[in-house]
Amino acid sequence: MILVIAEHNNEKLKSFTLNTVEAASKINEEIHILIAGNNSENVCNEASSIKKVKKVLHAESSIYENHLCENLTPLIVNLAENYSHIIAPATAFGKNLMPRVAALLDVSQISDIIEVESEDTFIRPIYAGNAIAKVKSNDIKKVITIRPTSFEPTPSSGGSAIIENIDEIEDLKLSKFVSKEESKSERPELGTARIVVSGGRGLQSSENFKLITDLADKLNAAVGASRAAVDAGYVGNDFQVGQTGKVVVPELYIAIGISGAIQHLAGMKESKVIVAINKDDEAPIFNVADYGLKADLFEAIPALKEELAKLNIIKK
Repeated sequence: MILVIAEHNNEKLKSFTLNTVEAASKINEEIHILIAGNNSENVCNEASSIKKVKKVLHAESSIYENHLCENLTPLIVNLAENYSHIIAPATAFGKNLMPRVAALLDVSQISDIIEVESEDTFIRPIYAGNAIAKVKSNDIKKVITIRPTSFEPTPSSGGSAIIENIDEIEDLKLSKFVSKEESKSERPELGTARIVVSGGRGLQSSENFKLITDLADKLNAAVGASRAAVDAGYVGNDFQVGQTGKVVVPELYIAIGISGAIQHLAGMKESKVIVAINKDDEAPIFNVADYGLKADLFEAIPALKEELAKLNIIKK
C-alpha cells in the first residue's frame, strides 16, 4: 500500500496533491492519503472524493495546524509500518518533511522523480536536469518525492474513500510556530500557471522589472525571475525559477532578459513552448527556445503589449 502525504492549508488541498496521487497510482492502486491539520474536515471530504484514493487518514490536532515537520514526522513514521511507499510532492513542504521521515526510517530518500518504471525503479533528473538517472531502491520502505509537473493531476472527483480518524502523536516541542508572511497576488500561482513571464538581470533594476509584471498581468500570467534577478534584489526569491527555485512546466514560458544559465534552464526547459527575448544572440536561452527574438527588451516589451492590445487576446 502507498501513503500519500497531502499538502493543504486546512481549508483545501494544494493542487499538487492530485499530481502526487497520480504518481502513486503508477506504483500501486491501493492508495491512502494522510490529512494532518486543524479544523481540516473540509480537506478530508475533498480528499475522499479523489477518484484513485481508497482511504483518508485524518489526524486532527492543533499541533498540526501549521504543518511543522517536527510534529508531522513522528506521525508518519508511526504509520509507516503499514505501507511500502510514502510519497509527497517535491515542494518546499515535501522537501522539508520527507528527509526527516527517511532518516528516522533509516532508508534512502528518492527525490524529485519524474517517471515510475516499477514499484522499486524510478527516473529522476540529476546535474541540474542535464542527465537522467534510473534509480532502483532495495529499501523495504520507499520514501519518495515526486516532481508534480511531470505527472498529470488525477481526477478530483468520482471517488468515495472512507475517512478514518487517527490519534495525534505527542507534541515533541522541538519547534514553535511564530508567524507567517505570505505575499498575496491575484496572479496565477507560479507553479501551476498556464503562462509564465520571467525576467532576468537584463531588466537592470527593480523599477524596470515592472515591465515584466505589467506584461504578465495583460496575459493573466504568473511572474517568474532568474536567480540573477533575485540576487540583484529586483524581486523576492519566491519568484525564482530554476534548480534552486521553482520548477515550472507551463504551456507558454516567456523569458525576457535571461541569458539561460544551467540552473535556470533546469526549472523551465520542459515548458511546452518557450519564447526568448534577448539582445545577445549567443545567449544559451536560445538553445532551448522554440521562438527567439534578438532585440532590446526595453523596445520589445512595449511593442509586444501594443500588438497584444490590437489582437484583443488579453485574458481576464
